Amino acid sequence: MKYTQLGRTGLKVSRLVLGTMNFGPQTDEADSHAIMDAALDAGINFFDTANVYGWGENKGRTESIIGNWFAQGGERREKVVLATKVYGNMAADGDAWPNHDKLSAVNIRRAVDASLKRLRTDHIDVYQFHHIDRNTPFEEIWQAIDVLIQQGKILYVGSSNFPGYKIAQANEAAARRGGTIGLVSEQCLYNLAERRAEMEVIPAAQEYGLGVIPWSPLHGGLLGGVIRKEVQGGRRASGRAADTLSDPTARAQIQSYEDLLDKHGVEPGEAALAWLLTRPGVTGPIVGPRTAEQLESALRAVELELSQELLTGLDEIFPGPGPSPEAFAW
Repeated sequence: MKYTQLGRTGLKVSRLVLGTMNFGPQTDEADSHAIMDAALDAGINFFDTANVYGWGENKGRTESIIGNWFAQGGERREKVVLATKVYGNMAADGDAWPNHDKLSAVNIRRAVDASLKRLRTDHIDVYQFHHIDRNTPFEEIWQAIDVLIQQGKILYVGSSNFPGYKIAQANEAAARRGGTIGLVSEQCLYNLAERRAEMEVIPAAQEYGLGVIPWSPLHGGLLGGVIRKEVQGGRRASGRAADTLSDPTARAQIQSYEDLLDKHGVEPGEAALAWLLTRPGVTGPIVGPRTAEQLESALRAVELELSQELLTGLDEIFPGPGPSPEAFAW
């Protein structure tokens, strides 16, 4: 496994991030524990989750699965850089009591204590804001965070799904307070098929020293060889991937992508991950394996070197927006 610093911090994290969203809804606890053991054995030390994972009546279930894994000992907790998130409505029926969601100081305090209990740990390494809160000023948010840092409950703070201007607002507010390091990471939707983050989010993250953590690196399976799997009678596309493939133009684009990788003898999913690892500012993509085999495929991407010819071909199929502001200014 290869490692890098998380943004401008001294924290060393693996170039792959283990996403746990499937733990509970898709993968049972025993298999989830086996995947986490395999990830740790492979050198992945950065685990990502969120308080709402488990979804519906089972919100919080994923954190509990991780907590039970930590409780097995063997220095599991000590070896892991643990990241979770706050913002979501934790009511099972979706009807949250006032102040039981978003980023008010009241909810941040309540949510972190609940996550710590489920995770069976005394601190969270990277506490992430899952979404922007348009009604809570950053001065209030940072005051609440400062208290948690002083209490030793969290160490660093990251954002998720923030636009570039909110990254700037957050860190400028932190700088005005003094003594607050501010955001150190941004977790955003970013992959070959979805490159809009290159226009504002990633430039802002780089300017303020945030590590970029792409989620959905295979774009809902679209970049994982979905057409080939259909032809071979394997798992059919669903969700976002199925919607995209229903458009003939988009389907032709994905077919060109798979044909290019066949020509170079590279697996599509591994190429999509390896491409992200070449992108400026990227700490590491989040991989959310449902099985041990999917984890093994992701691990191969870390060692995969993409030729310049292949990188050029990928850019031709999935052209990025170009440098900002030229991409949208003229």
